[in-house]
Amino acid sequence: MMIYLDGSATSYPKPASVSASASDAIRNFGFNSGRGGYQASLRAAEKIYSVREKIGAMFGISPQNVAFTKNCTEALNIAIRGSARKGCHIIISSLEHNSVFRTVHRLSEQGIADYDIAAFDYNNDSCIKNFEALINRRTSMIVCTAASNVFGAVFPIAQIGALAKRRGIRFIVDAAQTAGVMPINSKKDNIDILCCAGHKSLMGLMGTGFIALADGETVNPFMFGGTGSSSLSPQMPDFMPDMLEAGTLNNIGIISLGAGIDYINTKGMNNIYSHELSLCANVYSALEANKNCILYTPAPVYGQTAPIVSFNFRDYSSEKTASLLSKRGIAVRAGYHCAPLAHKHFKTLDTGTVRISPTAFTTKKECEFLLNTLKKLK
Repeated sequence: MMIYLDGSATSYPKPASVSASASDAIRNFGFNSGRGGYQASLRAAEKIYSVREKIGAMFGISPQNVAFTKNCTEALNIAIRGSARKGCHIIISSLEHNSVFRTVHRLSEQGIADYDIAAFDYNNDSCIKNFEALINRRTSMIVCTAASNVFGAVFPIAQIGALAKRRGIRFIVDAAQTAGVMPINSKKDNIDILCCAGHKSLMGLMGTGFIALADGETVNPFMFGGTGSSSLSPQMPDFMPDMLEAGTLNNIGIISLGAGIDYINTKGMNNIYSHELSLCANVYSALEANKNCILYTPAPVYGQTAPIVSFNFRDYSSEKTASLLSKRGIAVRAGYHCAPLAHKHFKTLDTGTVRISPTAFTTKKECEFLLNTLKKLK
């Protein structure tokens, strides 16, 4: 039996209600939603809209401003590329995932935009000042992860958003690692565009994500095609969500995402977060006491750390450690986690790290098995 500790990649197992919702969607909502005049199509459209409403309620967003994507990476590409203008300047953080880093770097290579990287700091005031120091008259957007997918470090999103608002700069947030496990609100946190994965802590199936725009915000379409609206026009619709939803939607995945949100609301987001963070705190404490283990961050702190712990074992490569754990039935992530900027910041470019990220279903006993296994590694 596998002990799964790779929740930052995707949640597993899925709640039974999510699996049931997917099965129900295949049977009862497997129609092209809103593209047909028959009742089954209309019911499918209503079901999809109900998921927009659930997302809106959880993240402080108008439901009609939610467009579904296949993952957070696609959402971030839409947000960044759809916001870029010739000659603009972009600020990103030093802990960004490649979905942000590679996107802005490509814009730079194309001569569309240039970018700077603001260093993360555990001191919130210093962190905000690092962003502010990079703003110039051409800065049009700040893109920041809510929490590092490698080290769990959490950014002061609301304050960075307030800074962006004061300076008239668009604020784009990657909430892949916090959505569903730590509270985030588009209005309260001054977010112009929120990008989320549906398959991580939101508990939905793979192939799901969304981009959500604050009222009054718009981006250039990323894809072009059928929307079921304005069909006689050669141009994409200029209203949400149609302008960002070309082609057939993933009804099954979207409906599963809605069931995932229901599960979180029933269990309580704070209860899930407290459970996962408590496991991380116990793991961190034990790793700190193990002379063979190397840690790179302070101990997890409630509200300041996503439920992630990164470490290395002795002089092993992170891949070797993960392989040894895998042979004992423990699934962890090793290497660079698609985030070279974060490894550069924490000085782990030479080694990568072993990442432990429990889920809502991880038990204390499973974490103890991990720790006992590490004690026996040689």
